[in-house]
Amino acid sequence: MPALLAITLHEAAHGYVARLRGDDTAWQLGRVSFNPLKHVDPVGTLALPALLLLMHAPFLFGYAKPVPVRFDRLRNPRRDMVSVAAAGPAMNLALATLSALLVHVVALLPPELGHWFLANLAHAIELNVILALFNLIPIPPLDGGRVAVGLLPAFLAVPLARLGRYGMSIVIGLLFLLPLLAAQAGLRLDLFSRLVERPAGALIDVILMLTGNR
Repeated sequence: MPALLAITLHEAAHGYVARLRGDDTAWQLGRVSFNPLKHVDPVGTLALPALLLLMHAPFLFGYAKPVPVRFDRLRNPRRDMVSVAAAGPAMNLALATLSALLVHVVALLPPELGHWFLANLAHAIELNVILALFNLIPIPPLDGGRVAVGLLPAFLAVPLARLGRYGMSIVIGLLFLLPLLAAQAGLRLDLFSRLVERPAGALIDVILMLTGNR
C-alpha cells in the first residue's frame, strides 16, 4: 500500500500542477488518477524490480510511467516546467511528513493493529523520501533533470535536455547495473547508497525530529 500511494500520488501531482499551469494533457488522458494501474510502467514498475530481485540485489526499486506534459502548452514553459517537475518529489516529501505525524496515532490503537500500522508508516516514510531524492537526480527525464533544464542558462539546459531520450538508461546503468556487475568482480561501487540512501537517512532524521518523533 505505501508503494502504491507513493507512486500514484507522485504522478498525479505532476498532472495536477500541469493542468493548473495551462496543460491539461494528463488530465484528458486520465493520468490525474488515484488508480495505480494508470501509472504502471512495464520497465520501471515490473521489469526493473524483477531484475533486481533475480540478481539478489540488496534493495528493490522501481518507478512509474511518466505523466505526459506538453511543456509548450504551459503559460510560461521554462518557469512552469520547474513547478510541474518539482510537484512529484514535493508530494512524496509531504506523504513522508504526514506518515511521520501519524506515528503519534499508533499509541491509541490496539497493540496488534498498532504494530502493523507503525510498520507501514515506517515503510511509507523511507520509501517516499528515497523516491523523492531519486527523482531529484539532475538527469532528464527524472524530475531533477527537468528542474535543472528549467533553471540553467540555455547553453547548459539544451544539451542536458537532449539526454532525456537516454537519461533513464544512463541512471539505471550507473546506479543499478554497474554496481551489480562490479560486485561480481569483487568491487564495491554503491552509487545508489551515496547519492540516495545516505542523504535519505539524514532527511528522514530531520522529518522525524520536526514531527516530534525524536
